Amino acid sequence: MLCMNNNALHTLEAQIRDQAAAYCESNNVPGFVAGVYHAGEQIVVAHGTANLATGAPMLEDTGFLFGSVTKVLTTTLVLRQVDRGLLDLDTPVVKYLPDFALDSPGAADKILVRHLISHTNGIDADLYFPDDKGRDALKTYVHGLASSCGTLFEPGERLSYSNGGMIVAGRVLEVVTGLPFHDLLAREIYAPVGMKDSSTSAEQAILRSTAVGHFLDPETMAAKPTNMFTLPDTWGPAGGTPIGTVADLLAFGRTHLAGGVSPSGTRVLSAESTALMQQVSYDMESPNTPPMGLGWVLYPFGDTTVLAMSGASPGGVSLLCVLPEHDLVFTAFGNNPGAIMLQDQILQWLLSEHLGVRIPTLITGSEDVDLTPYVGTYRSNQLRIDVSIVDGQLEERTTYEPADESQERIFTEFAGGATSAPPQRYVPIRPGLFAPAGYPLEMFDGYLRLLLVSYHDVRDGQARFRNGGGRLTRRA
Repeated sequence: MLCMNNNALHTLEAQIRDQAAAYCESNNVPGFVAGVYHAGEQIVVAHGTANLATGAPMLEDTGFLFGSVTKVLTTTLVLRQVDRGLLDLDTPVVKYLPDFALDSPGAADKILVRHLISHTNGIDADLYFPDDKGRDALKTYVHGLASSCGTLFEPGERLSYSNGGMIVAGRVLEVVTGLPFHDLLAREIYAPVGMKDSSTSAEQAILRSTAVGHFLDPETMAAKPTNMFTLPDTWGPAGGTPIGTVADLLAFGRTHLAGGVSPSGTRVLSAESTALMQQVSYDMESPNTPPMGLGWVLYPFGDTTVLAMSGASPGGVSLLCVLPEHDLVFTAFGNNPGAIMLQDQILQWLLSEHLGVRIPTLITGSEDVDLTPYVGTYRSNQLRIDVSIVDGQLEERTTYEPADESQERIFTEFAGGATSAPPQRYVPIRPGLFAPAGYPLEMFDGYLRLLLVSYHDVRDGQARFRNGGGRLTRRA
């Protein structure tokens, strides 16, 4: 593929700059930074303010929390150990972590290393936030699972986005390498990839330009800085603590474009392991949940596959996309959760206008559906969703039920103080698939297809599972 000419590069940069300025102004997003690598050329665009408390500007090299984009880094670390023969994907986790257990007797014994990084492990720990710091944080997390968390399904049986699985994988890495997760990340990802401005703690990040998240004040709708910068160290491998820049994530994405070889020419991952991460490991065959690889979510846009992972942090959202068929990497961060819509707009513009990819319509219409199989109460870790029928639509009421004061404090700060949401109505698209009421259907053609809700495994007239945002809750 030929390199972009200067006109194409200028058009790309101007488009992102204009889109970012317009969206941030109209949606109270203080700052935004994005980068694109395509066929040998690279641009980074920064807009607005990194921290409203200090007035610091968002710069091209401003750092930010990776959030769940870290999960692809964690998965890459796992595959590095597979390349070395220290790990086997099809070996039970308990071989490496004999003390790994869940509160369902014997449930942990069936979980393989592969299940941890393909989100097929069934660990019900999505909102489990033990507050611990330091060298033994991941050990503390795994120890607490035995008394705090059960399972949603049998390992390999289903797919549900799993913070818990990635954190257990981080602990496995510590045991087989003898290194704390953060040290391993710095030594085996940051250094060979060339992520020179990335760090693993707030103490390191404060030494350079770093953005903080913001939430909208529900009364004034003005953006206010978060009270929490990072999550506890227990969440490091899932995305709670690693920090870096757009240029760093572009380098990481380029490493996966190049079969595991970093931009500097260092072999980070074998070609076989890099390819394995990009192969479908589980497909729910539901429009709201793209197929899952290892670490990567595989978004189909017609004949083009976008390897992607987004990352929520307290008051911020990041996105990393790799398009192997087009030699392109796109990454972005906005310091308000609403920036996810801007990231989706830019991604779709890159696909349709810059690359000429036709984006097919995902949802073409709706149909009359019997709503009764979906009514009921669904639960997962500290979360309850009550589903009823109101005016011919499904209505969902979501309630957070904290396990203790510490869990409540961390989750409340992570969510910006809002732990409950107003009831949400859903319109039927087809049996088992629903769209939030009031949204144009074309909105779901891109990354925001995750806003659709699906129900699965209808038995005796009742669905057993609800799927929202790739996360399962089980009928109570």
